[in-house]
Amino acid sequence: MTDPIRPTPQPGILDIAPYLPGKSGAPGSKVVKLSANESPLGASSKAIAAFASAAEHLEIYPEGSSRILRDALGEVHGVDPVRIICGNGSDDLLHLLAQTYLGKGDEAVMNRFGFSVYPIITMATGAKIVMVDEDDYTADVDAILAAITERTKIIWLANPNNPTGTYLSDKDVRRLHAALRPDILLVIDSAYAEYVTAADYSVGLDLVGEAENVVMVRTFSKMGLAAARIGWMVGPEHIIDALNRIRGPFNVNLPAQLAGAAATRDVEFTDKLRAHNAKWRQWLTAELDGNAMRVLPSQANFILVLFPDAETAARAFGTLLAGGYVVREVGQSYDIHNGLRISIGSEEAMRGVARILKSMEAAQ
Repeated sequence: MTDPIRPTPQPGILDIAPYLPGKSGAPGSKVVKLSANESPLGASSKAIAAFASAAEHLEIYPEGSSRILRDALGEVHGVDPVRIICGNGSDDLLHLLAQTYLGKGDEAVMNRFGFSVYPIITMATGAKIVMVDEDDYTADVDAILAAITERTKIIWLANPNNPTGTYLSDKDVRRLHAALRPDILLVIDSAYAEYVTAADYSVGLDLVGEAENVVMVRTFSKMGLAAARIGWMVGPEHIIDALNRIRGPFNVNLPAQLAGAAATRDVEFTDKLRAHNAKWRQWLTAELDGNAMRVLPSQANFILVLFPDAETAARAFGTLLAGGYVVREVGQSYDIHNGLRISIGSEEAMRGVARILKSMEAAQ
């Protein structure tokens, strides 16, 4: 029997592995969700109030350029709003970058355990994703540079990286950029910047201000506004102009714009969230890191725990789930079959996770 005639996807689309989000728990069970790197403190009360205020104007289209949000971001981060573009989550902006600067025959380079969205958006354009090995779960500048060819158009760099939590210092990022051809775009994905405490880290704004081939992408999802889907990017005006030509005309809704602007200005809440994360990230790392479990040093709002083998990791996932905690398996999406990514949650959740995993370790 021959296949029916029907619309056919472009070549390569069906070769793309779809994005797999973290589990939310078993049906009918009540679990603490530690699989999606969400805020354990909820959202800024000012952002919640701003979001609610939009209900009075639901019949009106939002301002198309997200001016309300761009003005707030420019004010707090010291950036000209003209050099800011906002999106329906940072994924929206990453898709736009790929669509604008990649095509059939092009290549984009990323580190082996980088964000799993990068291959999807690269391959969707007909371009090839080139993955390079890491240095102990950390992006390797020399390996990235060695992978560059005449076809390379983009370097995807999550800093800190998801799912490992590791990062490159400002010095290393600058060394990477200095060795790039001027026609190669360096995308610094700083989704977890709010949680970094390392003194030698830079969010990338200075480098963006100095170069014509660097952009910095950010998100509100990790600081309490995941449901609102808000992302933003800073870049040279010629890149912002190019993306504005193809983005959706109303790609950030009014409630999101208002909530994002309020959250941006509520630096007290952001500081509170950062302090909570730093305290319990350090505590959980110290509690779990040992002979049977290795915890990678993280600068994000999660830790990656490495077990002796995939079987032990699967058993740990099941034991945690049975105990009321769902964490992120990273085998299928990131090829780290002996690892579990655990979001930093409430004190109660962190103590519960530590108790279960340490009891499991003691029983072995």
